[in-house]
Formats: sequence, C-alpha cells, structure tokens
Amino acid sequence: MATNGDLARRLLGAAQEDELAAKSMLRVEGIADPIVGFHCHQAVEKAIKAVLAVKETEFPFTHDLERLRSFSAESGIELPSALDDVEDLNPFARDERYGSEVPIGLDRDQALKWATEAIAWAKTIVQPADAEPDGEG
Repeated sequence: MATNGDLARRLLGAAQEDELAAKSMLRVEGIADPIVGFHCHQAVEKAIKAVLAVKETEFPFTHDLERLRSFSAESGIELPSALDDVEDLNPFARDERYGSEVPIGLDRDQALKWATEAIAWAKTIVQPADAEPDGEG
C-alpha cells in the first residue's frame, strides 16, 4: 500500500524530471517560452505537493501556484521567500500552453531558479539529509 511518503517521493522525482527538461531546453533555439515555462511551473507545483503529501496534508487538485501557496500557509507550511512571485508561472500551466492572443514573455533564468529553489526546499522536507531508513544510524 502506498504511503504519503511514497507519494511525496514520486512527486519530488517528477518535479526533478520537469526541472531537468526545462534546464535541457533553456537555451535551445526553437523551443518557445511556453514549453520551458510549463516544465518550470510543473516542477514547482509538484515540489509543493510533495511537501504537502509528506506532511499528510490532502492538497487540492489545482495547478494554481497562488492557491497552493495559500493552501500551504493555511496548513502551516510556509514556502521559502525564494519562491516569492512564483505565481507568475501560472499562465504557463494554462493559457500559454495553448497560445494566447497576446503571448507573455518568460524570464527563463528566473523560471528555472524558481523550479530549482522549490525542489531544493522540498528535498529538505521530503528527504532530510540526516534521515536513515528504519531509524538506523
């Protein structure tokens, strides 16, 4: 039977895959901002949900990073200040993926920084460095 810890680790692994995808495409000519933005958004979303899962907090089915931030705070989980304004990635989860009438630009370096910061933060909670299996150590 899967546990919240298992779900958290799966989400964190998926977040790392999205971060790697974004990082791999960051400077590739022809890869549009919405593709990079989507993977950065997904990395942040999954990292937040990994923390919520490991804290045994049932999270809402949403892609809205602002809503996830608010929900996390209400649950006693504060996102790090490095993720301030991360909700700027929200359009890349929805509107920009399918092309909007007036496309918005993406600061690719900032988007990747948010993804990296979210994963680093989640790792400290989901996979603490001092944790050993079965309490050994």
